[in-house]
Amino acid sequence: MEGNDINQPGINIMDNTLQPLKIPHTHLEDVLAIFFGTLLVSFGITLLKQAGALTGGTAGIAFLMGYLGKIPFGLAFFLINLPFYWLAIGRMGMAFTLKTFSAVALVSLFTQLHPLFIHFSDLDPFYATLFGNVMMGIGFIVLFRHQASLGGINILALWLQDRYGIRAGQLQMAVDICVVLASLFAVSHEMLAASIAGAVVLNLIIAMNHRPGRYFV
Repeated sequence: MEGNDINQPGINIMDNTLQPLKIPHTHLEDVLAIFFGTLLVSFGITLLKQAGALTGGTAGIAFLMGYLGKIPFGLAFFLINLPFYWLAIGRMGMAFTLKTFSAVALVSLFTQLHPLFIHFSDLDPFYATLFGNVMMGIGFIVLFRHQASLGGINILALWLQDRYGIRAGQLQMAVDICVVLASLFAVSHEMLAASIAGAVVLNLIIAMNHRPGRYFV
C-alpha cells in the first residue's frame, strides 16, 4: 500500500515507528553558524570585560592575563589556544580542528572590534555579567551543533581522559577553581560572586541544550 510503504525513508519495519532523517549541515551553514556563534560569544565576552567580570576555562585565563598583565584579551585567548590544536587533530579530527581554529580566531578578532562600534556609558555590572553569559551560552550551542568549539582546556581534558583515564570534568573543574582563586587578586568580591552566578547560568544553558542523543546532526 502506498500509505504504508516500508521502503519509505524514516520507517523502521521492526517497531513500525518513524525515525528522524539525518540531514547534515552544508558547508555554507557551517560557515554562517561559526560566524554568528562567535559573534554572540565575543559580544558576551565584551560585556564581561566592561563589567570587570570573569569566566572559566581558557577564556578565564585570558581574562586574568588581561587584568593582571594588561594583555589584550583577543591576543591572549588566541595564543593560549595554540598548543591545544595538535591534540585536537588526534582526538577530534582535522575538520573539527579547522572549525575550532576558525572559531577561536574570530572570537579573538571580534572582541577587539566590538569596542570600536559600541560604547557603554552606564551598565549595571551584575546584569552585564549575567546577560553576557547568556549570550555566550547560546553562542556555544551554535558552535557545538556544527561540530566546532573554542578549544583550550576542553580539548586537553578529553585527551587526558582518553590517554590517562583522568575524568574530563574533574580537570575542567580544577582549572575553573584555579581561575576563581587567582581572580581574588584581580576583581572585587562582588564581581567574583557575579562571575560565579554567570558561570552557573552559562553551564545551565549548555546542559539543557547540549545532551548526547538529543540531536541527530
